[in-house]
Amino acid sequence: MKNKIAITSLSSISPLGTNPHAIWQNYLTDTTLISEKEYNGQKQFVATIPFDVRSEIETLRQSAIKYKALDETVLLAILVSRKAIKNVGWKTSDEFGINIGSSRGATQLFEKHHSEFLQTGKTPTLTSPTTTLGNISSWVAHDLKNNGPEISHSITCSTALHAVLNAIAWLQSGMATKFLVGGSEASLTAFTIAQMHALKIYAKENGDWPCRSFDLEKTKNSMVLGEGASVACLEIGYKQNALAYIEGIGYATDTIEHNISISDEAECFQKSMKMALQNTNPKEVDAIVMHAPGTLKGDVSEYKAIQKIFGQNHPMLTTNKWKIGHTFGASGMLNMELALLMMQHNRFIAVPFVAKHHHRETIKKVMINAVGFGGNAVSILLSKD
Repeated sequence: MKNKIAITSLSSISPLGTNPHAIWQNYLTDTTLISEKEYNGQKQFVATIPFDVRSEIETLRQSAIKYKALDETVLLAILVSRKAIKNVGWKTSDEFGINIGSSRGATQLFEKHHSEFLQTGKTPTLTSPTTTLGNISSWVAHDLKNNGPEISHSITCSTALHAVLNAIAWLQSGMATKFLVGGSEASLTAFTIAQMHALKIYAKENGDWPCRSFDLEKTKNSMVLGEGASVACLEIGYKQNALAYIEGIGYATDTIEHNISISDEAECFQKSMKMALQNTNPKEVDAIVMHAPGTLKGDVSEYKAIQKIFGQNHPMLTTNKWKIGHTFGASGMLNMELALLMMQHNRFIAVPFVAKHHHRETIKKVMINAVGFGGNAVSILLSKD
């Protein structure tokens, strides 16, 4: 890293809630936030955002006529973005870039309009502008009235961390001094869940933890979907109000044999983690927040990659998908939130059904991982100073 990149604010909406204190308290329990809801007449495991937060979404939707036709991914992104810049003191007229992406995009609205089209042969007037890929960042930019660039992309489940990579390139180049980055996902629809079932990776068995993320002994796939949005404010250089600093970044694409596969030892993660560590001794890393989606191959291959890079005495390992499900394009930023909280409180949040190992007394450096369909891996190393 040529210059320090400070994380000066992070805001989220997820099954954990939206208040930092409540989010941390939820992490301190061994209880999952996954429950059963009915979709298309069938009960499915999902992790949903709290009811009181959903009322905030509806309040925003009704606050102006221009917001009434927007997809929930956009409304979630607007809410967390407003809070993030307020917390750090950025003004709506400031010059800062925006890069907020999504894996599925405006899936709720797209499915609704497509269903109407099949029935009537027509679509509402605003169907196209409200379901385009750039819909999230452009509406956040409109809402915040910022004077910087706005960018959108979809790189499956590593979308949010790719937004971080892109922002760092802008910041390091001198073309920007501040960037708002993240991901938003509101993909809890019957069609999306059916797609995961078709891939034979979705959880079917009930229990204390339907999603057995990072359980290397499980015999069945156990991925569960969640919903949420999270964004962070990035600034170049040392900042007194920094929550943490980005010390290293890495990225790689796997050579895959199948659309959803990953190599047996996750070569993409080996490359991305090695790149993120190029200026850091691996022994200095205290913890890793894994991608660990709860699938048989995904969890094991990432663990093998970690062993390849860090050896048997690897950092403490954790994940949050057993608690909040897989939030697709937003998941990487929610991993960052967990990393920041663990550093702030100097307390490791373990996976309750995984044996604890390699305890570290302090948590000063944490790596976060994300990868999506297509093997697009990102690793980001965070440091307290």
